[in-house]
Amino acid sequence: MPRFMGFVRMEEGIGAPPQALFDAMDKYIGEQAGAGHFLDGGGLYGTEDAVNFVVRKGETTRVDGPYAEAKEVVGGWAIMQYDSLEEAIAGQQEFAELHAKYWPECEMVATLRQISDEAPEPSDA
Repeated sequence: MPRFMGFVRMEEGIGAPPQALFDAMDKYIGEQAGAGHFLDGGGLYGTEDAVNFVVRKGETTRVDGPYAEAKEVVGGWAIMQYDSLEEAIAGQQEFAELHAKYWPECEMVATLRQISDEAPEPSDA
């Protein structure tokens, strides 16, 4: 069964979602978990405490926040499993529509990407 990663990008610092969205998401995630589609996921804290490791020209540097103001950040993620890409797309659309219905003033992008189950090919570099 193919696995997928869904994540949400939105403007940072727009405030907490309304309780109605939390309630709708609890119900939706419960249904998806019960059907074996939702495997794991959650929201992310803000970027003020993030730690980045930058690799540049063969050197690794740790960069701690705070960072320059970012307009859009990843706010949440999920690992899901569906029988087909079409089912995964329908599930991600349903997830996005919950936000449109219960938090209409929020502007966000809900992205879905399939998780590779194969090891990457080694580079000749």
